[in-house]
Amino acid sequence: MKISILFFYILISFFIGTFIYASKYFDIHLPRIIRHYVNDFLIIPIVLFISLQILQWLKNDKNYTISIGIIIYLCLLYSILFEFVFPKYLARYTKDYIDIILYFASGFLFYQLQKTEK
Repeated sequence: MKISILFFYILISFFIGTFIYASKYFDIHLPRIIRHYVNDFLIIPIVLFISLQILQWLKNDKNYTISIGIIIYLCLLYSILFEFVFPKYLARYTKDYIDIILYFASGFLFYQLQKTEK
């Protein structure tokens, strides 16, 4: 069975993201840039990959891909929710414009990796 680059990237991203998230509970001190930005870069491809797998299964089409419009929509949705709406009502979230850039950069990366799978 051939393991795709996209699957490998998502698998590594999931483990890195889980480690970063768990590190604060185990009091492992990571550099600020890693604590505050890496998971924002990793989340969009993970969500898109899970969505892609579900859509391929539902459509019974292993060649189905997520369009750039849907990817941009998801990045925009995450940007609005996590950088504008949630910080207004939930203390856990802070507005950070760098996160918006990271959402779109990782969405573009997912699009490029998805194209290489064809």
